[in-house]
Amino acid sequence: MVLMESRMGATDKTFRHDPVMVQEILAVLALKAGDVVVDGTLGLGGHTLRFIDAVRPGGTVVGFDWDSSMLEIARARIGTQSDVKVHLVHKDFREMSDVLAELSLRPNGILLDLGLNSAQIDDPVRGISFREEGPLDMRMDRTRGEPASAVLNRIAPGDLEWALKEYADERWARAIAKQVVARRKEQPLRTTQDLVDCVHAAIPVGAREKRIHPATRTFQAVRIMVNGELNGLAEAVEAAARALAAGGSLAILSYHSGEDRIVKDVFKSLQDEEFEIVTKKPQTPTEVEIRENSRSRSAKLRVIRKK
Repeated sequence: MVLMESRMGATDKTFRHDPVMVQEILAVLALKAGDVVVDGTLGLGGHTLRFIDAVRPGGTVVGFDWDSSMLEIARARIGTQSDVKVHLVHKDFREMSDVLAELSLRPNGILLDLGLNSAQIDDPVRGISFREEGPLDMRMDRTRGEPASAVLNRIAPGDLEWALKEYADERWARAIAKQVVARRKEQPLRTTQDLVDCVHAAIPVGAREKRIHPATRTFQAVRIMVNGELNGLAEAVEAAARALAAGGSLAILSYHSGEDRIVKDVFKSLQDEEFEIVTKKPQTPTEVEIRENSRSRSAKLRVIRKK
């Protein structure tokens, strides 16, 4: 789920939406008129708009997002649709099964795009990116949970070290955790720059990777931890697969090894008389797409089908 900035009025920022691997996803879902399709991670609705065209006339599209601001922008972009039913739901995709049961729907296709979009990454108020200073928040749904600053100012150093290793493969995890603890003794961490300073203090200049900012992995790990992004993911993937109609497909885009490993393991566990894995190896974006949209480069697409 990746966006390129242009202009749009809903948030005083506008974006040209470039949904990742859209042609590959449409091909594997093979949607047709009258089908039911679910976008479990709506974002700004780039994939959803393509789904609407694919299932008209007579189809049904359900979109989920836990970020109310993204949901409202998507609602404005999608607008009023004729000859297609559209349900936009302010819930996390982990709650999908209950909502589909309430709507009495069995999807022919489901997409989970586990990535962020640029509208979230580039908004300094969210504190997800290290590129601009902002409050150290990182929550996708800012109506619940603790901001990253609160978590980092109380977390045990061993727990932070574990999160940095587990969620981002950060080899300087222990040194970074020590710096966070040392800094917060002097003054609580409040901004994204405070966390960047901890990373810079922990990683020697000569040991820093050349291709990515030294804080990239730390920000990824803290964001995953704050939002509980991997919590219940395995259960949610299985529930989504079991919610499919016969012959329906579940497509999942993941962007880092932790997510992809969970998806791969769940798909393997489901592979039996009822399910078949469509992608023996994950599909990746074409070189053309990566050139046009560099943030798509780490995407991996896995698909499973209910027989």
